[in-house]
Amino acid sequence: MSVLGQMLEKYDATTVEGRVNGLREVMQEVALAGLYRGGFFDRAAFYGGTCLRIFYGLPRFSEDLDFSLLTSDADFSLEPYFKAIRAEFLSLGLDVEISSKKKTVGTGIESAFLKSDTRLFSLAVHGEKTVKIKFEVDTLPPSGFSTEEKLLLEPFSLYVKCFGLPDLFAGKMHALLFRNWKSRVKGRDWYDFEWYVKKGVPLNLSHFACRAMQSGHQKTVKLSEEEFRELLTQKIGTLDVSLAVNDISRFVQDVKSLKIWSQQYFMQLADRMKIIEA
Repeated sequence: MSVLGQMLEKYDATTVEGRVNGLREVMQEVALAGLYRGGFFDRAAFYGGTCLRIFYGLPRFSEDLDFSLLTSDADFSLEPYFKAIRAEFLSLGLDVEISSKKKTVGTGIESAFLKSDTRLFSLAVHGEKTVKIKFEVDTLPPSGFSTEEKLLLEPFSLYVKCFGLPDLFAGKMHALLFRNWKSRVKGRDWYDFEWYVKKGVPLNLSHFACRAMQSGHQKTVKLSEEEFRELLTQKIGTLDVSLAVNDISRFVQDVKSLKIWSQQYFMQLADRMKIIEA
C-alpha cells in the first residue's frame, strides 16, 4: 500500500463528511512535513485546534493550520516555503495549488491557501469536494509562551515545534472570550475548553494576558485569576448553547456527548479550571 493510502486508511470512508475530514487531515500532515523539510520550524511553532488534534489527541477534526513565529518579524512571508510544500505532495504523486492571500488590511497574520481537487488523492473520496486548507502565521506573536518538540510519524518521522498545552489553552480562551463572530457561536471553542478542563490542563494566565493586551482587550498584562474567572462567567452567561452544538456537530463522531452541554455545565467546568499565575 502507498504511503498516501496508508494515511487515508485510518479514517471513516463510509460518508462524504468522513472522507473529507480524513483527506483534510492527511493534507495537513503532508503540509507539516513540507514545512519541516523547508526549515520552517526553526522560526515558528504550531498551535491552535489542528495542533491539538494531531499532537495532543483532541477528538474532533479541525480545518486550519495556525502557526506563530518565535520572534516578531512583520516582513515574514510564507512564500519561500511553498516549494518544499509542493515537493512533499509531489513525492506522494499529488499536485496542489498554493498561493498567498492578499491582505486588505494590515494585520499580524500572513495567510495562504492550500487547495487540491480531491480526485487527485484517492478513489476513496470520489472527487466529491475540493478540500481547502488555510494557513495562518502570527508574525507579531505575544510573549510568554513555551514550545516543545512533538513527533509526527506520517508521511515520515519528524518533529514539529508546538506550543505547550498551558499556552495552547491560553490561546483558546483568548479566542473563546474575545472572538468577534457577531451572532455566530463557535462551538469548537467550547468543545476544546471542555477537553482542556477534563484533561486537567492548567491555563497559563500570563500568556493569556499578553494576548489580551496585544488584541486591545486588556490595558496591561496584569490580570488576576479572579478577573479572568469573571470574564469567563460573563461569557458563559450569554452563551447560546444550541448554536454552539450546531457548530461543533460536524467535527465530532460522538454527537451524543454534547447532550450534557448547558450554561450550568460550562459554569461547573469553569469552577474546575486550573490556572497558573506567573
